Amino acid sequence: MSDTALFAAVFLACIVEAVEALTIVLAAGTARDWRSALAGVLAGLVTLAVIIAALGPAISSIPMGGLRLFVGGVLLVFGLQWLRKAILRASGHKALHDEAQIYQTELAMAERATTVRRGSVADWYAFTLSFKGVVLEGLEVAFIALTFGSNQHNIPLAAIAAASAVVLVTALGLALKAPLAGVPENSMKFVVGIMLTSFGIFWGAEGAGVVWPGSDAALLVLIPATGLYALALVSLFRRHAPVRVAPVPARTVEEVSAS
Repeated sequence: MSDTALFAAVFLACIVEAVEALTIVLAAGTARDWRSALAGVLAGLVTLAVIIAALGPAISSIPMGGLRLFVGGVLLVFGLQWLRKAILRASGHKALHDEAQIYQTELAMAERATTVRRGSVADWYAFTLSFKGVVLEGLEVAFIALTFGSNQHNIPLAAIAAASAVVLVTALGLALKAPLAGVPENSMKFVVGIMLTSFGIFWGAEGAGVVWPGSDAALLVLIPATGLYALALVSLFRRHAPVRVAPVPARTVEEVSAS
């Protein structure tokens, strides 16, 4: 796997998670208190830094065969989850992910919540909402960067790709002062699901002792094959699709992060 492919895979996957975290933080700051919301972001980033500092050396110490098997399993868990939901959305069996609607839902919930002060935090609701959003989405970013980076022996490049995605989304969010509803998130999740699933199959099989014809070049066949299979499922399911469901309804932060 080339450095360019590694960077692109991590960057694309992390953009999706960063957009979702940004939506939650914007709702917390706009409806409640920006200082408390930003304090929650900072606390979330510190928590993530501690987790990453603990996980990084642990993952890197796994023998290569075991590492590829572990990484392949983790990526399959992420990839198949994303791909399943993307197929259901594309075929009309699940509501499309609507970031603008999610923002309005979080905004309404935040406006109704009671203001509670705890210590130096003026608004505990804004703090916890931002904290949960950053930690939940950030953990996915961290796992993607660590697994891809460790497997390719290039954690710094994977970290740069993840950080670049987060910085780009944050900068755009601050410039627009609104959720990035224009990002084609449903299509991106479909593509990322295909990529993560393909890499999961590839590395998991290598960890189990499989020797792929052409080594890394096998991915040039595996990724399109996974994509074609996913598109075939979309076409099949679309024939039996129910009436198109409405955009994503009101949900909690945990439910938003799990989608």
